Parts: sequence; C-alpha cells; structure tokens
Amino acid sequence: MVIPASGSVLQRSSALTHFVLAPNPGPMSLDGTNSYVLRAPGRPHAVVVDPGPLDAAHLQALADAGPVELILITHRHADHTAGAVRLHELTGAPVRAADGAHCHGRGVPLQDGEILDAAGLEIRAVATPGHTSDSVCFHLPADGPHGSVLTGDTILGRGTTMLDYPDGTLGGYLTSLDKLEALGPAAVLPAHGPSLPSLEEVVRAYRSHRLERLEQVRAALARLGTEASIGDVAGVVYSDVDPSVRRAAETSVAAQVHYLREGPAQR
Repeated sequence: MVIPASGSVLQRSSALTHFVLAPNPGPMSLDGTNSYVLRAPGRPHAVVVDPGPLDAAHLQALADAGPVELILITHRHADHTAGAVRLHELTGAPVRAADGAHCHGRGVPLQDGEILDAAGLEIRAVATPGHTSDSVCFHLPADGPHGSVLTGDTILGRGTTMLDYPDGTLGGYLTSLDKLEALGPAAVLPAHGPSLPSLEEVVRAYRSHRLERLEQVRAALARLGTEASIGDVAGVVYSDVDPSVRRAAETSVAAQVHYLREGPAQR
C-alpha cells in the first residue's frame, strides 16, 4: 500500500489500523508522520500511536476518529510527540511513552514486553533502542494473518533510519533488529513511508545494510587514520548523500565509530 500525499484523511493501513498522514513532509520525515488509529472490530474506542506535529487539523482528525482511549508514543522526536499534549486535551486520553517526560494525564512509562489491553486490543510494547534510547515498537498479534508491528522510526517504509548518537547506538540497534526479526512475517506499519509486507525480510535487509556500512566506515578509518574526524569519515562513506541529510549521516557514522571502538559487547 502506498501512503497518500495528503493529510487529515483517515486511511486504511491494516485490518485493525488506519492512519492520518501529518502535513510535515521533509528530508527526514519523508511524506510526513503516519499517525495511527487502532480499533478492534465492533468496538467504539480507539488507540492513537504517534500524534505527530502540533497541527490543529491533523489532531482534530485523530480526535474525531475516536473516542480515543489511549495515546502511545514510539519515541521522543518532535515529529511524533509535539501534538501529544493537545490530543490529550482534546480527548482526555492518557499518553504513554518509554520516556516519562512524554507521558501525560495519568500515563506511566511503558515497560519492555508490557501487554496493553486497550480499546479491545492486545498491544505488546517492544523496547527497540537504537534510533533513540527510548524507541518502542508496538506489536499487534491479531492484526491480520501474521500480525503487524508499528515500528516508529526503527524501521521506515522507505530507506533506512538514522542512529541519533549518542542517544542512539549501533549496538542497541542491532539487538533491536534481532528482537524484531523474531516476530516473523508481520506487516510493517512505519511512522514514515509506506507499509511493508514482512518484518523479518525487512530486518534482514536492514541488518545487511548496517553491516555493509560498518565495513565502509572501518575501511575509511584505515585509509584516513583512526584520528580522522566524523565529518571526514562521513564524507567518504556518504559522499553521495543530499546536504539536507548530511547531519543524519554524520550521527550515524559517529554511532558506527563508537561501535568499532567499543566492540560487540555494547550490545
């Protein structure tokens, strides 16, 4: 399924989910943030995942898809969280995230492996640090034949994610990929870009890409010297990236250099 290029419209994304595309496209957010509305068949209440930016029309569309019982956050970045307080005000629903700073209205921090029973749905929180330290994915085992996973920015619908070092690390990310691969061929419902059919296949491709990049960084350090700057290494490894995403490339390189220096034990 292709995510449409217009926001404020509820679109079907899986048997148990719809999404509203936020009007915040950009080099890092792709077409914009996919804010998901989860609802069990025949049940009036809903769960919203990633309210997105502080945009009145977008948040009203999410509120109108309710009544909203619970609001969940995949990670701390503003394109996922900026509208959370306002959506809480519109709906009265508590906001829960791994980071207590983004919990509101009786919401308490999420725990890894926690099973949430909300709006008639079983939702499992899976801690997936790497993109950020507080990244969480949400597994819906009853969503279609193989279930689905709302992956936030840990897995994107197009391209690969950045590692927001030092908050995010490559060791943590590789461990998170292992956890996600164990969920099998679940549908991927990312926060940016189109949905994808098989989580385990995407994870394998992501891991292969990360390890290939790691070898490129290792080779660049051998060529430039171990004291080379992150910018110099990024210039070699990501020589073809658009300037608009150069900072993201440099933070990912920093995460990879840290991994090479600290070793697999950091996982």
